[in-house]
Amino acid sequence: MGQPGPPELHVVTGAFGFSGKYIAARLLKAGHRVRTLTNSPTRANPFGGAVDARPLCFDDKAALVESLAGAAVLYNTYWVRFNHADFKHSIAVENTLKLFHAAKEAGVGRIVHISITNPSVESPLEYFRSKARLERALADSGLPHTILRPAVLFGKEDILVNNIAWCLRKFPVFGVFGDGRYELQPIHVDDLAGLAVDAGP
Repeated sequence: MGQPGPPELHVVTGAFGFSGKYIAARLLKAGHRVRTLTNSPTRANPFGGAVDARPLCFDDKAALVESLAGAAVLYNTYWVRFNHADFKHSIAVENTLKLFHAAKEAGVGRIVHISITNPSVESPLEYFRSKARLERALADSGLPHTILRPAVLFGKEDILVNNIAWCLRKFPVFGVFGDGRYELQPIHVDDLAGLAVDAGP
């Protein structure tokens, strides 16, 4: 019998961030080689030498393709939550399209893309229109892919839900928009990571 080959390479955008960190941890536990593409190369690496860190260089296509070369799966968590003065959803869309193109050129086997619940090109909200545009582009790319659509993530490092919980503990009154009957189904960040890794092979 021949010797087993090296572990598969799996690439995660933002493995030093919130959801990306949980995806990377599950991939390492499954025995994969893990590389992250990050906009924060100086941030402390919680995985030490177990995760190879490369810059997320959208303006250097050759470097981006090289960083993705040989990857069985790309897990894309890259996004911006709200528009900043110098960084907007429209820029995040263009950068993500560059990432998809580089993945195709690099021969990535599959993309697992984190989207949002109910994206629509008809949405009055740019966030949801932008997510819908990326889903359509990924579908048109011809790349094998899985799209996950979580609503709200929660976990130890979460800001939104933990801040709401803090307010509920500290204040006697908490404002709720509308009549309070809208439906929202949060998902724990590690459960999302499990779904992502299961969709990878």
